Amino acid sequence: MKEYTREEVAQHNSAKDLWIIVDNDVLNLTTFVDMHPGGAYSLVEVAGKDATEQFYGLHRQEVLVKYLPKFKIGTVANEKPKITLPKSGQLSTVPYAESSSFMGGKSAYYKESHARFRTAIRRFYQEQVIPEALASEESGKNPTTELYIKMGKFGLWACIVGPGPWMKMGLEGRLFTLPGDVKPEEFDYFHEQIAHEENRTFGCPSFADSLGGGLVIGLPPVFNFGTDALRARIVPEVLSGSKRICLAITEPYTGSDVARIKCTAVLSEDKSHYIVNGIKKWITNGTFSDYFSTAVLTESGISMLLIERGDGVETTQIKTSYSSCAGTALVTFENVKVPVGNLLGKEGGGFQVIMFNFNHERWCINTTQIRAARLVVEECFKWATQRSVFGKPLVAQPVIRNKLGMMISQLEACQNWQENLTYQMCNMTYKEQAKHLAGPIALCKLAVTRMCTMVSDNACQIFGGRALTKTGMGRVIEGFQR
Repeated sequence: MKEYTREEVAQHNSAKDLWIIVDNDVLNLTTFVDMHPGGAYSLVEVAGKDATEQFYGLHRQEVLVKYLPKFKIGTVANEKPKITLPKSGQLSTVPYAESSSFMGGKSAYYKESHARFRTAIRRFYQEQVIPEALASEESGKNPTTELYIKMGKFGLWACIVGPGPWMKMGLEGRLFTLPGDVKPEEFDYFHEQIAHEENRTFGCPSFADSLGGGLVIGLPPVFNFGTDALRARIVPEVLSGSKRICLAITEPYTGSDVARIKCTAVLSEDKSHYIVNGIKKWITNGTFSDYFSTAVLTESGISMLLIERGDGVETTQIKTSYSSCAGTALVTFENVKVPVGNLLGKEGGGFQVIMFNFNHERWCINTTQIRAARLVVEECFKWATQRSVFGKPLVAQPVIRNKLGMMISQLEACQNWQENLTYQMCNMTYKEQAKHLAGPIALCKLAVTRMCTMVSDNACQIFGGRALTKTGMGRVIEGFQR
C-alpha cells in the first residue's frame, strides 16, 4: 500500500478533498463527509491532520475496524503504528479484561485445552456472531436460523448445557464438533464456564440472551426426564440449532410461587394426550422457540410437559427494558393436544423436574454476569486512559483510580469464588452438588448481584453522560446498567 508524508496528507484539507491520519493509517474520507453521523464540521476540523486523539476521544475502536478497509488509502511514510488492532481470536491485553489465568497467571484449574477452547470460541464470536449482534441489538430482530445452525455445528449449544452423554451423541451423529478440538471425555464444567463467558464479551445483553438463554434452562428437563424416544428426537434437533427451545413456568399470576400456577393439562378420555390451556409470561426466547418445557397443573399436581409449537400455541412479543431480540414472550395455550409421551418425569413430579437444574441455572447466571462486569471494567480502563480532561488522562485523577480499584477488587473476589464452585462441580457427583453447593451458589449469586450494581454505578460515574447513550463510547455501559 502506498506511503504518504504528513505534508502530502496536509494538502487534502477541505470538505471536497478530505484526508486524515489515524495512528499510522491514511484515510480518504471525502465521500464520507456528508454521511458522517456527527456532521461534516467535526471532520473538516481535522482535515489534513493527525486525528488520532480526536478519533479515540469520540469513537470505539470497532468503528475503525469496520471502516478502515473501505477508506484506508495508505500509511504514513517512515512511521510505525503505535496502536495494534486486535487479531481474530486474540484475548485482550487491557488490565483485568480477562481473568488472571488468561493474562499470564498460574492456575490450578485451567489446562491447555481450556485456553485452546477459549481462543476458538472468541474467534467464532468475533467473526460469525458480533456483526449480527450489533445490528440486532439495535433493531430488535431475533437471531437468524442460519446463525443458530452455525453455532450448533460449532458445538456451542452442546457446550452451554455442560458435560454429558449428548457430547458423544452429537459427535457420533456428526451433528457438531467441539471448539478447539476438545474431546468429549475431557470436556468439563470449566469448558462450559468459558462458553458462557464468551457469550458476554461483546456487550449486547439482549442478543446474548437470545443465543441459548431458553435452551440452557429448557433442554435439561428433556434430556434428564424425557423418554428415550423423546430425547432421541428433540435433543439432536436443538443441539444442531435447527430447532429452538425455552422454559415456560412463570405466569401472570405467579412467579417463584410455582405451586399457584393455573395452566392446566387434562388427560383425554383415551389417555393418549393432554389438553393444555393457560398462559405463560416473560418467557425468554419464547417468540421464536419451537418447543416449550412447560409447567402445568394436572390431576396429580404440578407436572412438566414438552409442548411443541402448533395449533393452539400462540406467542406475543413482550417489550422489556432491553432489546426485543431476546424474544421475551407471552405464551398462550388454547386446547393444545400434547401426547402423553411428552410428559417429562412422572405426573405430579413437576416440581422435582424444575428444581433438578436449579443450581446449574444459578451457576450459569453467576458466570455470565461476572464476565459482563469484566467487560465493563475493561471499557472503563480504556476510556480512562484515552479520555483527556484538564490536560491529562482521566485515569490520572485519584478518584477514578479509586473507583477502578473498588470495581476490580469485588470482581476478582466473585471470579475466584465462582471458579472454586466450578472446581467443586467438576469433582462432585450430582447428588453431592445438590447437597453441598445449593447454598454457596446462591450466596455467590447474591455477591455477584451486589458487585454488578457497584460496577455499574462506578462505570456511569467514569463515563458521565456517555453512560446513558445506547451507541458510541458508552454503549456497553448503557446496556449493562439498563
